[in-house]
Amino acid sequence: MYDRLKGFRDFYPDEMTARREVIDTVEAAAARYGFREIGTPTLEATELYTDKSGDEIVDQLYNFTDKGGREVTLSPELTPTVARMVVAKQQALSKPIKWYSTRSFWRYEQVQQGRFREFYQTNVDIFGSSEPTADAEVLAFAADALTDLGLTGDDFEFRVSHRDLLGGLLAAFDADVDTEAAIRAVDKSEKIDDEEYYGLLQDAGLRYEQAETFDELLSTDDLADLVDFAGTDRVADAVANLEAVLAAAEELGVREYCDVSLETARGLDYYTGVVFECFDSTGEVSRSVFGGGRYDDLIESFGGQPTPAVGVAPGHATLQLLCERAGVWPEEAPATDYYVLSVGDTQAVAADVARQLRDRGHVVEVDIADRSFGAQMNYADSINAETVVIVGERDLENGDVTVKDMATGDQTTAPVDDFPGDLARPTYEDWA
Repeated sequence: MYDRLKGFRDFYPDEMTARREVIDTVEAAAARYGFREIGTPTLEATELYTDKSGDEIVDQLYNFTDKGGREVTLSPELTPTVARMVVAKQQALSKPIKWYSTRSFWRYEQVQQGRFREFYQTNVDIFGSSEPTADAEVLAFAADALTDLGLTGDDFEFRVSHRDLLGGLLAAFDADVDTEAAIRAVDKSEKIDDEEYYGLLQDAGLRYEQAETFDELLSTDDLADLVDFAGTDRVADAVANLEAVLAAAEELGVREYCDVSLETARGLDYYTGVVFECFDSTGEVSRSVFGGGRYDDLIESFGGQPTPAVGVAPGHATLQLLCERAGVWPEEAPATDYYVLSVGDTQAVAADVARQLRDRGHVVEVDIADRSFGAQMNYADSINAETVVIVGERDLENGDVTVKDMATGDQTTAPVDDFPGDLARPTYEDWA
């Protein structure tokens, strides 16, 4: 026996059925907005991450030296990879660039609820537009994906903020502030008590009373208060941009899901403008379900031309927690349209019936283990077959097959020459 590695998961068919339905739903929402699917490598040069985040990030990576002596890493996120891809073909790509993909990522970190060392995300990004409508479209995609899964506005909320607004407020204090450290403190604020939070803000350069004032500003219900306090174009422009994004979200029909929450900061340093996180409205799923935001400087930092960008990455582990809490996680069971059961020397006819049903796009199974009638019926029940078509020697002598509805147990016969005939999805009801 071999044990599975900590932080990694196996998905057996029943659970994978539900996961596939969710992934397909999320990707279909992205495709409706014109996002195009891409494929990306799982392995990247380690410097792709250390050059932007420092060598300390190595502790969070699955990195190693390959047989060619290269320092490589299993990718912990997609954004650096897509930035590299945009830079490689920037002049040839039509703008805006709208991409999505679903795949696994790896981070060596503490395993906890909704967080694993191998995890799955659907990444959705727009490159080449600085317009508020681009930010709003990302929000709209995310909202549509959630409502398509059966969730409602009572189940989730988007907490929306603006990184430059936070930076502008910090710059307004008479202090030498490490802005990124202070914003990382804001990102942690809801997970720690006030004393620790204020301590982190002091470590970032604010005095204690300034930390208190900053905290009070983030709690305001009126964004005009922030403009009045800072008295700078930077804060005024950030407020105007945030309000424009929310107005565009209103036009796209998703403003109802958005709450202004200046305590939402997103910890990654490359965010530059509007940021948001999705939360369970009831609080039962305690951590954010997923997040995203604008990162206008990243492409240029990778050697490309200045290119605005915005994106979001729903994580499927936390998304599952939200769907389960709301009672909309798909049934974890395989779906089978038909099981064609053969009794006696009827395999050739059964195979022909199965082929015709598959040609119509249905999921069809037949006996491949030479089992008895009873064993085949038990198997058909175990795979949730909707209809069983029994091809038996006696029925064939009469030119028939038996059609059984597995939900009700009702069955009848149908002429073998007419089954499935011209019917797109023949069932018991067609012959009863």
